[in-house]
Amino acid sequence: GGGVAGCSALYHLTKLGMKNVVLLESSKLTAGTTWHSAGLVWRLRPSDVTVELLAATHDLLDESNENNLKAQSGVDPGWIQNGGLFVANTKERLDEYKRLMTLGTYFGIESSVLSPVETQELYPLMNVSDIYGTLYSPGDGIVEPSGIASAYGRAAVKEGAKIIEDCSVTGIETKEGFQSSRQVSAVHTDHGVIETNCVVNCAGGWAPRIGAMAGVQVPLVAMKHAYVVTETVEGIRNCPNVRDHDLSLYLKLQGDGLSVGGYENNPIFVDELPEDFSFSLYDLDWDVFATHISAAIHRVPHLQTVGIKSTVSGPESFTADHQPLLGESPEVRGFYLSCGYNSSGIMLSGGCGQQIAEWIVHG
Repeated sequence: GGGVAGCSALYHLTKLGMKNVVLLESSKLTAGTTWHSAGLVWRLRPSDVTVELLAATHDLLDESNENNLKAQSGVDPGWIQNGGLFVANTKERLDEYKRLMTLGTYFGIESSVLSPVETQELYPLMNVSDIYGTLYSPGDGIVEPSGIASAYGRAAVKEGAKIIEDCSVTGIETKEGFQSSRQVSAVHTDHGVIETNCVVNCAGGWAPRIGAMAGVQVPLVAMKHAYVVTETVEGIRNCPNVRDHDLSLYLKLQGDGLSVGGYENNPIFVDELPEDFSFSLYDLDWDVFATHISAAIHRVPHLQTVGIKSTVSGPESFTADHQPLLGESPEVRGFYLSCGYNSSGIMLSGGCGQQIAEWIVHG
């Protein structure tokens, strides 16, 4: 899979000295989910492990880092560090954000809890009448999804890796291994066979189909995830991105406008993704998405007078515990998973790509 997960895995394998690595993509790089991702990069999460994974991605994007991804690849990933705000609608949520700030302090991540008044000074268009405060993380930002994936890929190719596009996997061969276990032995494609003892399944919503070729169950489901891009919003330039967990809403700076999205209580599941979906999108279901429009107008009332420039509705993969599937399958040795990113694939790509490479090379 040639999305951000596959490109990051390829890049990190080459950073560990691996040269004989190949990325197979049935269409073109970023096809499937990466190309239409929102590209938000937050730095704080309740789990210390997740914070460290996010930090690895941030370090690769940080322009103050002389050895960042742009410098290594020659490709601009489109990093904009405009900061992020987590909005607390309840006292309990604000207490949670105070704990996040403490966790961030341990990892050297700058953040601060702001009062409603301080929040409005930072984000003048926000309705703060019903909030208890916000958590502000100035190191948060946005990245261009195709840009970061291409940067990973270009840097990997410079180190000797190969990327083969328009090459579909048709089967995965296994053989009997240690103590009667199954072991990956080859990958069959419509261009020929590659003998290998290691495969990384980075196929996103299509990962269950790849897993089935090797007799591996991949417990994720595909859902339609959507956002809309507004026309120009006066006064929004340079504002931070917003995540309102209580309203299940996010607002991402998009030039002079905003990308508005969120997570519904009644998502639309996709039983099986078509093989040739590549750069396709679904029609937006306004009945499902309407809850996000209402939430966005509540949080930023000015949006009531702003038009919608475009809509995006595409497949995203989700797991039962909202954590990515990462590591070697217990069913087949040499078959690794890096998928099921729950709309966090871009921001987790640096850390998860690094970890999957470490597992493969060092165990």
